Amino acid sequence: MTRSCMAERIWMPISPQWVAAIDGGGGISVLAGVHVGCFELFGNERINNIADLRGKSVGISGSGASDQLFLSVMAAQIGLDPARDIHWITDPKVKPLNLFAEGKIDAFLAYPPDSQELRARHVGRVIVNSGVDRPWSQYFCCMIAGNPDYVRAYPTATKRVLRAILKATDLCATEPARVARRLIDGGFTPRYDYALQTLNDNPYKWREYDAEDTIRWYALRLHEVGLIKSSPQKIIADGTDWRFLNELKRELKA
Repeated sequence: MTRSCMAERIWMPISPQWVAAIDGGGGISVLAGVHVGCFELFGNERINNIADLRGKSVGISGSGASDQLFLSVMAAQIGLDPARDIHWITDPKVKPLNLFAEGKIDAFLAYPPDSQELRARHVGRVIVNSGVDRPWSQYFCCMIAGNPDYVRAYPTATKRVLRAILKATDLCATEPARVARRLIDGGFTPRYDYALQTLNDNPYKWREYDAEDTIRWYALRLHEVGLIKSSPQKIIADGTDWRFLNELKRELKA
Protein backbone atom coordinates (compact mmCIF):
# COMPACT_ATOMS: atom_id res chain seq x y z
CA MET A 1 0.00 0.00 0.00
CA THR A 2 1.02 3.58 -0.65
CA ARG A 3 2.37 5.40 2.39
CA SER A 4 0.75 8.72 3.10
CA CYS A 5 1.54 10.24 6.49
CA MET A 6 1.71 9.75 10.24
CA ALA A 7 4.27 6.93 10.02
CA GLU A 8 1.96 4.49 8.27
CA ARG A 9 -1.04 5.31 10.45
CA ILE A 10 -2.94 7.10 7.68
CA TRP A 11 -2.96 5.95 4.03
CA MET A 12 -4.66 6.86 0.74
CA PRO A 13 -4.79 3.98 -1.78
CA ILE A 14 -7.80 3.10 -3.94
CA SER A 15 -11.24 1.91 -2.89
CA PRO A 16 -11.05 -1.77 -4.01
CA GLN A 17 -7.74 -2.18 -2.17
CA TRP A 18 -9.36 -1.04 1.06
CA VAL A 19 -12.25 -3.45 0.57
CA ALA A 20 -9.88 -6.37 -0.08
CA ALA A 21 -7.74 -5.43 2.92
CA ILE A 22 -10.74 -5.27 5.26
CA ASP A 23 -11.96 -8.63 3.98
CA GLY A 24 -8.50 -10.08 4.64
CA GLY A 25 -8.58 -8.98 8.26
CA GLY A 26 -6.16 -6.09 7.86
CA GLY A 27 -6.30 -3.33 10.45
CA ILE A 28 -8.10 -0.73 8.34
CA SER A 29 -10.61 1.99 9.13
CA VAL A 30 -11.74 3.92 6.03
CA LEU A 31 -12.35 7.56 6.94
CA ALA A 32 -13.26 9.54 3.80
CA GLY A 33 -13.21 9.73 0.03
CA VAL A 34 -10.94 12.14 -1.81
CA HIS A 35 -11.58 12.23 -5.55
CA VAL A 36 -12.94 10.45 -8.62
CA GLY A 37 -11.48 9.66 -11.99
CA CYS A 38 -7.78 8.85 -11.78
CA PHE A 39 -7.71 5.80 -14.09
CA GLU A 40 -8.38 5.06 -17.75
CA LEU A 41 -8.55 1.79 -19.65
CA PHE A 42 -6.40 1.90 -22.79
CA GLY A 43 -6.74 -0.64 -25.58
CA ASN A 44 -5.21 -1.35 -28.97
CA GLU A 45 -7.05 -1.58 -32.30
CA ARG A 46 -8.56 -4.95 -31.26
CA ILE A 47 -10.32 -3.43 -28.23
CA ASN A 48 -13.45 -1.34 -28.73
CA ASN A 49 -15.13 -1.94 -25.38
CA ILE A 50 -14.70 -3.86 -22.14
CA ALA A 51 -16.32 -6.97 -23.62
CA ASP A 52 -13.46 -7.17 -26.13
CA LEU A 53 -11.09 -8.03 -23.28
CA ARG A 54 -12.30 -11.63 -23.50
CA GLY A 55 -9.35 -13.78 -24.49
CA LYS A 56 -7.02 -10.81 -24.66
CA SER A 57 -3.78 -10.06 -22.80
CA VAL A 58 -4.08 -7.35 -20.16
CA GLY A 59 -1.05 -5.93 -18.38
CA ILE A 60 -1.06 -5.35 -14.64
CA SER A 61 1.54 -4.11 -12.18
CA GLY A 62 1.19 -7.23 -10.02
CA SER A 63 -1.20 -9.91 -8.85
CA GLY A 64 -3.86 -8.37 -6.63
CA ALA A 65 -2.64 -4.85 -7.38
CA SER A 66 -4.98 -1.90 -7.76
CA ASP A 67 -5.12 -2.09 -11.55
CA GLN A 68 -6.12 -5.77 -11.50
CA LEU A 69 -8.83 -5.11 -8.90
CA PHE A 70 -10.31 -2.26 -10.92
CA LEU A 71 -10.16 -4.26 -14.15
CA SER A 72 -11.70 -7.32 -12.50
CA VAL A 73 -14.65 -5.23 -11.37
CA MET A 74 -14.98 -3.68 -14.83
CA ALA A 75 -14.92 -7.09 -16.50
CA ALA A 76 -17.41 -8.63 -14.10
CA GLN A 77 -19.74 -5.67 -14.53
CA ILE A 78 -20.43 -6.70 -18.14
CA GLY A 79 -20.47 -10.48 -17.53
CA LEU A 80 -16.85 -11.55 -18.03
CA ASP A 81 -15.10 -13.89 -15.62
CA PRO A 82 -11.84 -12.05 -14.83
CA ALA A 83 -10.13 -15.27 -13.75
CA ARG A 84 -10.95 -17.23 -16.91
CA ASP A 85 -11.67 -14.74 -19.67
CA ILE A 86 -8.64 -12.46 -19.33
CA HIS A 87 -4.97 -13.31 -19.74
CA TRP A 88 -3.25 -11.29 -17.02
CA ILE A 89 0.31 -10.30 -17.88
CA THR A 90 2.79 -9.01 -15.32
CA ASP A 91 6.51 -8.47 -15.69
CA PRO A 92 8.49 -7.16 -12.71
CA LYS A 93 11.14 -5.79 -15.08
CA VAL A 94 8.83 -3.97 -17.53
CA LYS A 95 5.99 -1.55 -16.83
CA PRO A 96 2.59 -2.29 -18.42
CA LEU A 97 2.94 1.05 -20.21
CA ASN A 98 6.01 -0.18 -22.08
CA LEU A 99 4.50 -3.58 -22.82
CA PHE A 100 1.47 -1.83 -24.30
CA ALA A 101 3.53 0.63 -26.32
CA GLU A 102 5.56 -2.28 -27.72
CA GLY A 103 2.41 -4.16 -28.74
CA LYS A 104 3.02 -7.05 -26.31
CA ILE A 105 -0.33 -6.66 -24.52
CA ASP A 106 -3.77 -5.63 -25.75
CA ALA A 107 -4.85 -3.38 -22.89
CA PHE A 108 -3.95 -1.98 -19.50
CA LEU A 109 -5.26 0.42 -16.88
CA ALA A 110 -3.33 3.69 -16.91
CA TYR A 111 -2.92 6.28 -14.19
CA PRO A 112 -1.34 9.73 -14.68
CA PRO A 113 1.23 10.40 -16.01
CA ASP A 114 1.09 7.15 -18.05
CA SER A 115 -2.25 8.14 -19.58
CA GLN A 116 -0.87 11.50 -20.71
CA GLU A 117 2.29 9.86 -22.01
CA LEU A 118 0.24 7.51 -24.21
CA ARG A 119 -1.72 10.40 -25.66
CA ALA A 120 1.45 12.33 -26.37
CA ARG A 121 2.87 9.30 -28.19
CA HIS A 122 -0.44 8.58 -29.97
CA VAL A 123 -0.45 5.02 -28.64
CA GLY A 124 -3.75 3.16 -28.20
CA ARG A 125 -7.13 4.64 -27.37
CA VAL A 126 -9.22 5.21 -24.30
CA ILE A 127 -11.92 2.60 -23.74
CA VAL A 128 -13.07 3.80 -20.32
CA ASN A 129 -12.40 7.13 -18.63
CA SER A 130 -13.35 6.85 -14.96
CA GLY A 131 -13.71 10.61 -14.66
CA VAL A 132 -16.71 10.75 -17.01
CA ASP A 133 -17.93 7.21 -17.75
CA ARG A 134 -20.58 5.66 -15.50
CA PRO A 135 -20.66 3.86 -13.15
CA TRP A 136 -16.98 4.54 -12.39
CA SER A 137 -17.45 8.30 -12.35
CA GLN A 138 -20.00 7.96 -9.55
CA TYR A 139 -17.64 6.46 -6.97
CA PHE A 140 -14.42 7.51 -5.27
CA CYS A 141 -11.27 5.93 -6.64
CA CYS A 142 -8.97 7.17 -3.85
CA MET A 143 -9.99 7.07 -0.19
CA ILE A 144 -8.32 7.86 3.14
CA ALA A 145 -8.02 5.21 5.84
CA GLY A 146 -6.22 4.82 9.13
CA ASN A 147 -4.97 2.20 11.51
CA PRO A 148 -8.04 1.59 13.74
CA ASP A 149 -5.94 1.34 16.90
CA TYR A 150 -4.41 4.73 16.16
CA VAL A 151 -7.81 6.23 15.25
CA ARG A 152 -9.32 5.05 18.54
CA ALA A 153 -6.35 6.14 20.65
CA TYR A 154 -5.78 9.52 18.98
CA PRO A 155 -9.08 10.87 17.62
CA THR A 156 -7.97 14.50 17.77
CA ALA A 157 -4.80 13.83 15.77
CA THR A 158 -6.76 11.71 13.29
CA LYS A 159 -9.23 14.51 12.72
CA ARG A 160 -6.42 17.04 12.26
CA VAL A 161 -4.76 14.87 9.61
CA LEU A 162 -8.05 14.29 7.82
CA ARG A 163 -8.86 18.00 7.95
CA ALA A 164 -5.48 18.86 6.41
CA ILE A 165 -5.92 16.35 3.58
CA LEU A 166 -9.46 17.49 2.77
CA LYS A 167 -8.45 21.16 2.83
CA ALA A 168 -5.61 20.28 0.46
CA THR A 169 -8.19 18.52 -1.72
CA ASP A 170 -10.21 21.73 -1.87
CA LEU A 171 -7.06 23.57 -2.92
CA CYS A 172 -6.57 21.11 -5.78
CA ALA A 173 -10.02 22.04 -7.05
CA THR A 174 -9.84 25.81 -6.55
CA GLU A 175 -6.17 26.53 -7.34
CA PRO A 176 -4.89 23.72 -9.59
CA ALA A 177 -2.11 25.83 -11.13
CA ARG A 178 -0.70 26.65 -7.69
CA VAL A 179 -0.86 23.01 -6.60
CA ALA A 180 0.74 21.81 -9.85
CA ARG A 181 3.64 24.22 -9.28
CA ARG A 182 4.08 22.96 -5.71
CA LEU A 183 4.22 19.38 -7.03
CA ILE A 184 6.98 20.36 -9.43
CA ASP A 185 8.90 22.34 -6.83
CA GLY A 186 8.65 19.44 -4.38
CA GLY A 187 10.07 16.98 -6.91
CA PHE A 188 6.95 14.80 -6.98
CA THR A 189 6.63 14.91 -10.78
CA PRO A 190 8.72 16.46 -13.58
CA ARG A 191 5.96 17.70 -15.90
CA TYR A 192 3.96 20.77 -14.93
CA ASP A 193 1.55 20.36 -17.84
CA TYR A 194 0.76 16.76 -16.89
CA ALA A 195 0.27 17.69 -13.24
CA LEU A 196 -2.05 20.56 -14.13
CA GLN A 197 -4.08 18.43 -16.51
CA THR A 198 -4.54 15.74 -13.85
CA LEU A 199 -5.69 18.29 -11.29
CA ASN A 200 -8.14 19.84 -13.76
CA ASP A 201 -9.53 16.48 -14.88
CA ASN A 202 -10.11 14.82 -11.48
CA PRO A 203 -13.37 15.77 -9.73
CA TYR A 204 -12.53 16.65 -6.11
CA LYS A 205 -16.01 16.18 -4.63
CA TRP A 206 -15.44 14.76 -1.18
CA ARG A 207 -18.48 16.61 0.17
CA GLU A 208 -20.86 15.53 -2.58
CA TYR A 209 -20.06 11.85 -3.14
CA ASP A 210 -21.13 9.17 -0.67
CA ALA A 211 -18.04 7.45 0.76
CA GLU A 212 -20.02 4.59 2.27
CA ASP A 213 -21.81 3.99 -1.02
CA THR A 214 -18.42 3.65 -2.73
CA ILE A 215 -17.29 0.98 -0.26
CA ARG A 216 -20.64 -0.83 -0.57
CA TRP A 217 -20.53 -0.81 -4.37
CA TYR A 218 -16.97 -2.12 -4.68
CA ALA A 219 -17.56 -4.70 -1.94
CA LEU A 220 -20.60 -6.00 -3.80
CA ARG A 221 -18.72 -6.20 -7.10
CA LEU A 222 -15.67 -7.93 -5.57
CA HIS A 223 -17.91 -10.35 -3.68
CA GLU A 224 -19.73 -11.25 -6.89
CA VAL A 225 -16.49 -12.29 -8.61
CA GLY A 226 -15.23 -14.19 -5.57
CA LEU A 227 -12.35 -11.86 -4.75
CA ILE A 228 -13.65 -11.26 -1.23
CA LYS A 229 -15.73 -13.42 1.10
CA SER A 230 -17.35 -10.79 3.32
CA SER A 231 -20.66 -9.12 2.53
CA PRO A 232 -20.78 -5.36 1.88
CA GLN A 233 -22.55 -4.90 5.21
CA LYS A 234 -19.73 -6.65 7.07
CA ILE A 235 -17.07 -4.70 5.20
CA ILE A 236 -18.73 -1.42 6.18
CA ALA A 237 -19.29 -2.51 9.78
CA ASP A 238 -15.76 -3.83 10.26
CA GLY A 239 -13.72 -1.30 8.32
CA THR A 240 -15.26 2.16 8.15
CA ASP A 241 -15.58 5.14 10.50
CA TRP A 242 -17.38 8.19 9.13
CA ARG A 243 -17.51 10.25 12.37
CA PHE A 244 -14.66 12.56 11.45
CA LEU A 245 -15.89 13.02 7.87
CA ASN A 246 -19.37 13.99 9.02
CA GLU A 247 -17.94 16.51 11.48
CA LEU A 248 -15.64 18.01 8.85
CA LYS A 249 -18.44 18.31 6.32
CA ARG A 250 -20.17 20.61 8.80
CA GLU A 251 -17.00 22.49 9.73
CA LEU A 252 -15.52 22.92 6.24
CA LYS A 253 -18.57 24.10 4.38
CA ALA A 254 -17.84 25.32 0.86
